[in-house]
Amino acid sequence: MAGGKETPRQQLIGLMYIVFLALIAMQVSGSVMEKFHIINQSMERSNNETVDTNSQYVNKSMSAKVEEGGGRAEDKAVLEKARQVREETQNVLSYIDGVKEHITKLTGGIDPETGIPTGMSDEDKVAQYFVLEKHGTEVKEKLNSYVSFLNAKAAEAEVKANLKPIALEPADMPEYKNNKDVKKKDFTSFTFEHTPMISILATLSQFESEVLARESETLKKLGGKIGAGTIQFDEIVPMVLPESQVVAAGAKYKAKMFIAASSSGLKPTMAMNGKALKVGADGKGELEFTATPGKYDKEGLAKKTFKASIKIPQPGGEDKVYEQDIEYFVAKPVIQIQSASVQALYLNCGNSLNVQVPALGSAYQPTFSATGGKTYPGKKKGEVTVVPNSKSVALTVRSNSNTIGVEKFKVRQIPLPTIEIFNMKGKPVDLKKGEAPSNLRKVRLVAAPDKSFAEFLPKDARYRIAEAEITLAQGSRPVAKPIRVRGGQADLSSVIGKAKPGMRFVIEIKKVERRNFRDKTEVVEMGSNVITNVAIN
Repeated sequence: MAGGKETPRQQLIGLMYIVFLALIAMQVSGSVMEKFHIINQSMERSNNETVDTNSQYVNKSMSAKVEEGGGRAEDKAVLEKARQVREETQNVLSYIDGVKEHITKLTGGIDPETGIPTGMSDEDKVAQYFVLEKHGTEVKEKLNSYVSFLNAKAAEAEVKANLKPIALEPADMPEYKNNKDVKKKDFTSFTFEHTPMISILATLSQFESEVLARESETLKKLGGKIGAGTIQFDEIVPMVLPESQVVAAGAKYKAKMFIAASSSGLKPTMAMNGKALKVGADGKGELEFTATPGKYDKEGLAKKTFKASIKIPQPGGEDKVYEQDIEYFVAKPVIQIQSASVQALYLNCGNSLNVQVPALGSAYQPTFSATGGKTYPGKKKGEVTVVPNSKSVALTVRSNSNTIGVEKFKVRQIPLPTIEIFNMKGKPVDLKKGEAPSNLRKVRLVAAPDKSFAEFLPKDARYRIAEAEITLAQGSRPVAKPIRVRGGQADLSSVIGKAKPGMRFVIEIKKVERRNFRDKTEVVEMGSNVITNVAIN
């Protein structure tokens, strides 16, 4: 009793029928069997409703569809097959109804007062009829021949039905194939032997339900063939074809809008450059390929085309082919190296940045502004110098007057330079051990920038000692007048003759200057780190 699509009501009735058989097997009382007589009547009413539904589907829905398609010969042939299915179904149902009526009379008929069969529990007479007289085999052949008929009609209409037989041997049923006692039986003995008459009535009603379920499935498949050769646009939707599905802020979104229509009954074939494409159930082809390099223009784009073709079957067996050359562009791969060295900007320095927005391509025409600093455009597109004047900077990037985004940066203080002293031999003064007087006749004072700062911003790391004062002292007393130094070069010849071991030169930095990226000079506030003592040994 497997196969075929059933309505929820039919499934429920089938479930109740299974419960009914279980109760019969347990030899329940006659009152319970009377209640399941009601279930059998419900199954018969459900079957009658399905008969009406299938009949209306053929006589109204399918017929109307044929007329809407202009009465094509192909559609009329499908409709005729559907009517043949309906006729054969009625023959099978009439046969089963005749069997049900016969075994009812055979077991005593219907009680005129209650309307209930009088021989509901009779097993012998029905076994005689179905098993010994072999009418059970006749039922099996009738049911399975009907399914073969449906499959054949579907095949004639070029439709795959693949309907399963209704009358199965126990060994072919999944629930009994491993049951040694049951699977040895044949269909007739399994279905009709040692079974009360009311159970057999319900079984026959269930067979009718499965007949109708298979008929419904076949009719729906046949109905889908009507109009299949005619393009009837039943799915119309607005379509937008953009130049690009990804658009960066500030770029223009360009697209073409049009109506796309398709037919659910249409089975087109599609190809790209003659190569067949997979077409989904929705009638849309799936196109995918790897873009290959080409001759790139100055914007790094290579123009490409492919031929798209769609073949649609037409009435009369002819095919109509629609073709169009589709244009697309392949972008040249660009390798971008972005330095992460500038995690923050330096105060009052020319921080050079290269700001690119690849998604905009040739449409990228940047301008910049900053909150918390000033901006100076570079020579190349995307280059900008940011000079912060506060603790943070917000850089606004625009293209063609459209805001692309805002990038925020922290601002660092410029690290102070280190004061370095070199003797007349060009070597760093030994501040720990001291120097001989002869090595200090001339000294050079240097303000050396922080190495990291000088590496990132070399044009802003240019320092000089503008003013300094060097005094020869012993203990807390000066031995000679201080020598003023300008430009970092100091001549101590006038006092070097007075220098004795145990004395020292006190070097005091008065003024340090820094030249920035714009070649402007500013004074560096050195704080307390301005006095150095050089011992004389």
